[in-house]
Amino acid sequence: MGLNDPQWGNNKNNSGPPDLEELLRKLKAQVAILLGDKGGANKGGSGGNMPKLGSGGVGLLAVIAVLIWLGSGFYIVDASQRGVVLRFGKQVDVTMAGPRWHMPYPVETVELVNLSQVRTVEVGYRENVKNKVAKESLMLTDDENIIDIQFAVQYFLRDPAEYLFNNRNSDENVRQAAETAIREVVGKNKMDFVLYEGREAVAANATKLIQEILDRYKSGIVISKLTMQNAQPPEQVQAAFDDAVKAGQDRERQKNEGQAYANDVVPRAKGTAARLIQESEGYKQSVIANAEGDASRFKQILVEYEKAPAVTRDRMYLDMMSQVMGNISKVMVDQKNGNSLLYLPLDKLIESSRTSGAAVDAPVVPKTDPVTSQGNDNNAAQRARDSLLSRDREAR
Repeated sequence: MGLNDPQWGNNKNNSGPPDLEELLRKLKAQVAILLGDKGGANKGGSGGNMPKLGSGGVGLLAVIAVLIWLGSGFYIVDASQRGVVLRFGKQVDVTMAGPRWHMPYPVETVELVNLSQVRTVEVGYRENVKNKVAKESLMLTDDENIIDIQFAVQYFLRDPAEYLFNNRNSDENVRQAAETAIREVVGKNKMDFVLYEGREAVAANATKLIQEILDRYKSGIVISKLTMQNAQPPEQVQAAFDDAVKAGQDRERQKNEGQAYANDVVPRAKGTAARLIQESEGYKQSVIANAEGDASRFKQILVEYEKAPAVTRDRMYLDMMSQVMGNISKVMVDQKNGNSLLYLPLDKLIESSRTSGAAVDAPVVPKTDPVTSQGNDNNAAQRARDSLLSRDREAR
């Protein structure tokens, strides 16, 4: 029998499949009886022949409903979550990761809280630093200057129960605590410190203060990081502030140049002074040593002078004359006949004689007897000495 056969489903001998329409009518009638509709079975053209559901069927449906209701209490907690079980709105348990079960609704409910999720709130801006919130970003420093600060706070949850029952709006609580903390930290520092060298210190101090505030309120929140997005003077005074910064930089540059010049000049002057002191000390020691040597030599000469005054006097005279005459040019002048005839200088004569004796050039210099030449030189020197001694005696 085909499916399109009009006699399909009307087989009284149960040799074919059951009638679907008949099954649907029976199911509808049973549901109507469960819902308390007594006349539901009589509605419709062919509903008068439907059998009523017995007590056994009602019990079975009740058992199935109870099983479904109990099965609705099963839930799964991820590794990054915690499950807070509430019984009529009151916390009774905090479940860890894994498959769990609780009394189904409305007796108990479960709130799943993600503890590993990093949440972020912005202070002084929203989504972009260009979208400023002046009410939050403008702050007063210790030196009575106004600065514009935008920063972001990242946090995660530590205690799911405190987070659920001690907070209405966690993001707003963190934003207000962060604004309070940063205003306190900025208000205790100078503007230059906040804008330049102290930005990391300001962020660290503000993070610590925010955590203290949230712990005081038992919010179950842990601050992980505070990031300074922007810190600058207000836009209305930005040009004047830039001029002041340039002037400060010029001042520091000139100070550094002056310090560099001082570092170059002062050591050099100290070195020169030390050198002069050392030279003066050396001159002092030299003068003292010379004076002591002269005094010692004079004492020794005095002893010899007391022994033989005439000999010592002549010797001293000759030594002095040899020292004086040895460093000057000497000439011979004939004054016996009353004229001033200039002779050759003795030193030039001696030098020329030595040069002529030392030079040996066979083609140019004629051969002479070295003994005769030396004798002539000695005779000339002897005559010069005799003439000098005669003039000295006449002078005396």
